[in-house]
Amino acid sequence: MRENIWTIDEYHYEAAYGFIPNLTFYLHEDDEVRPFMLVVPGGGYCMVVPPEGEVVAKEFFARGMNCAVLTYTTDITFSVPLLHQPLNDISRAVRYIRKKIAPQKLVICGFSAGAHVCGSLGVHYADVTDPDPEIAAISNRPDGMILSYPVITSGEKTHEFSMWALIGKDGPAEEYEYFSLEKHVTPDTPPTFLWQTVTDDLVPVDNSMMFAAALRNAGVPYAYYAFPAGWHGLSVLNDAFKKGDFGEPYTMDQVMRAVAAVKAGKGINVSEERRQELIEQFPDDQSDPFVPPEDFEVPDFPDVAKWPDLAMTWLNRIT
Repeated sequence: MRENIWTIDEYHYEAAYGFIPNLTFYLHEDDEVRPFMLVVPGGGYCMVVPPEGEVVAKEFFARGMNCAVLTYTTDITFSVPLLHQPLNDISRAVRYIRKKIAPQKLVICGFSAGAHVCGSLGVHYADVTDPDPEIAAISNRPDGMILSYPVITSGEKTHEFSMWALIGKDGPAEEYEYFSLEKHVTPDTPPTFLWQTVTDDLVPVDNSMMFAAALRNAGVPYAYYAFPAGWHGLSVLNDAFKKGDFGEPYTMDQVMRAVAAVKAGKGINVSEERRQELIEQFPDDQSDPFVPPEDFEVPDFPDVAKWPDLAMTWLNRIT
C-alpha cells in the first residue's frame, strides 16, 4: 500500500518532476498494536536506493513490527539544493503514521544519507512546522532512531556529495552548521542505536563515533556497534539481500522522472555535463538500475549480519 504524504498544494520542491514523497506500508493484517519502523534508505541525497528499502522493511515485518519505507525528496541532477525538504518529508511522515496507525512506539531507521535524514529529525524535530494544523498537532519526535553507517557531520569527515546535494557545493555556511548533526544533540534527542563498519569505504566511521560521543555527553541512551570489517551499504545482510533480491524499485520514482526530463532537455538548471553523465548512467533500455549481475555475491560478515538482532534487543529496552 502506497500513500503520498503531501498534497499537490503542500509540496513545492522545484525539481520534483511530478514526484510527491510517499510511504509504502507493510502492515500485519490484525488489530494488534505493534511497534512501527519507518525505513529511510540512503543514496547520497541524489536517490533513494532499493537495497535499503523493501528488503529492510520485510526483515523487521517478519520480526513482528509494522513498517513503511519513506521515499523522500532527492536530487539526482545536483541542480536544486534540497535544504530542509527531506527533513520536512520525514517530519510529515512520522506525524502521518501516528495519525493513521497509532503505533505502540515509532522508530525511524535510516541508512547512510537516509540516516542523516533521520538524525536531522532527531536533533531538529522541534524546529519543523507543518502546514496542516491537524497534522501539526501530532508529535514528530520519534521514540527512537536506528542510524546505519550514517552521514552525520558536514565537516572534514563528511560525505561531500551528500552535502552538495543537500545544501549546494557553495551553500550557506549556516546551513552547513545546521546539518552537522553532532553539534546539535541535546538531552531531548531520542534514544539511538548506531552501527557502522570500521572499514567503511564511503562514509568515514568517524561520523558514527562523533554522534555516539555527542549522545553520551548529552546523557541520551544509546547503543553503538563498530564492526571491524565490511563495506558501506551492507543493509540487512539477510538471505534476500545476499541474493540481490532487493524488492520492487519504487523508491527510484523521482530519479527516473528526473532522468527522463533531463534526457528530453527539460531539466531544471541542469548543466550539459551533468546531462551527459545521466544519459550514460541511465541507458534507455535499463528499467531497473539496481538489478544485480548474475555473479552478484556478498561475502559473509557474520557479525554485521547480527545487527537486526541487536537492534531488536535495544528496541525492547526503550519506552
